[in-house]
Amino acid sequence: MTKPSLGSTMRLARPAPNVLGFYDGRIEGVRIWSDEPNWLDDGAYTLGICTYAIVDGSQALVYDTHISLPHARFIRKTLQEMGVTSIRVVLSHWHDDHIAGNEVFEDCEIIANRLTALALERGRADIEGGNPPIKPLVLPNRVFDNSLSLTVGAVPIELRQVEIHSHDGTVLLMPDAGLLLAGDTLEDSVTYVSEPERLSEHLVDLGRMSSWQFDRILPNHGSFEAIEAGGYDRSFIDATEAYVRKLLACRQDPDLAKQDLRTFGAEIFATTATEYFAPYEAVHRRNLEAVLAANNK
Repeated sequence: MTKPSLGSTMRLARPAPNVLGFYDGRIEGVRIWSDEPNWLDDGAYTLGICTYAIVDGSQALVYDTHISLPHARFIRKTLQEMGVTSIRVVLSHWHDDHIAGNEVFEDCEIIANRLTALALERGRADIEGGNPPIKPLVLPNRVFDNSLSLTVGAVPIELRQVEIHSHDGTVLLMPDAGLLLAGDTLEDSVTYVSEPERLSEHLVDLGRMSSWQFDRILPNHGSFEAIEAGGYDRSFIDATEAYVRKLLACRQDPDLAKQDLRTFGAEIFATTATEYFAPYEAVHRRNLEAVLAANNK
């Protein structure tokens, strides 16, 4: 298995005015950390991961700090070469592949909702001792509840707290651009179930999110081509809702739980913006196991 150096396969996308995407992964036959199971390869790199920066003039806001320090350094260097002198960071949630580069931005304002800050404090030992370790873990230094309005230069930004994928999600709305930066709330091919006992609550917030005004969606996990072309349409939300409802139905339908992802999601992939990507078969199997185990507790 080929192992390039961390950050060496990064690709830069410009999906919308004032928005940069820092994409890595989804390269067939390539792992970047280890052949052994680890969060960096299995939860991020093999699936494809993109974090974002909103830039206007000398100001930038970084939405997630990527999967390693070299990745974060690439982001900061790119912004500085563009003339950015003021950087703020927003964390979409507490999972490793979104906060691994925090140390590179420790001299900046790092913004998170209160639940993210608490989850990082609570999980510090596991995060710093993980594979790979994120040590030292740099915590957010500005905390908000529910929502927060910001501007990057002249670009208005709204941070909104949601419970989708994890209990502590923060999505970023650019109202003037009709654009939603979705973190891990939406994922192509399918959502990664991290809190199976809360899927019903995730459906509630997916419904709430679908009532907001925006046209395009940029996720952290998706295809480079879709992101580079400007993101996904609103059927991305429908796809996630349909998949979660079908996962919940598996608790009453054992045969449904035996289907591989290509079969399970065939109708979803045929009618929405999401597409089948083979590495998500492992995610789907894990999702089924998690949902069925939660049902048996």
